[in-house]
Amino acid sequence: MTERKRLITWEDPAVGAAAMPSMSGLEYLHSMMGKKLPPPPMGELLNMTLTEAEPGTATFTCQPDESHYNPIGAVHGGLVCTLLDSALGCAVQTTLPKGVGYTSIEIKVNYLRSIRAGSGPLTCVGVVSKAGSRVAFADGTVTDADGKLVATATGSLLVFPIS
Repeated sequence: MTERKRLITWEDPAVGAAAMPSMSGLEYLHSMMGKKLPPPPMGELLNMTLTEAEPGTATFTCQPDESHYNPIGAVHGGLVCTLLDSALGCAVQTTLPKGVGYTSIEIKVNYLRSIRAGSGPLTCVGVVSKAGSRVAFADGTVTDADGKLVATATGSLLVFPIS
């Protein structure tokens, strides 16, 4: 066997969490993308990055590698589900005013083709299909480096005041 290693580093997530209530969702995401606030540790762990955020949409990229493999030698579906959940959530976040947060209620993922370490970078786009004051809905797609659709998702998210 050939051992492989990966070092994961991250910044204190409490810094971003403390800043979030004072910013609109779009301002918050732009602050992370502009490196004024740290990204969430999950992104570092899974090698995924928020690359675009505009009203009603969010785009992530992810570079899969062998550390994401399941026992049958393909990227675990949980990576793709997490990528989609993040894109759907951040798309909804772009529509939220200051002092409002969200959390996923439900996500349904369709896996269309397998992913391997050489499939990336993956691009995941989340789009709000219906913004709401209590529940929001979003759709997402994941494409591989060749532009082939590898997964889709629909989700619902609870919208609530934060303080």
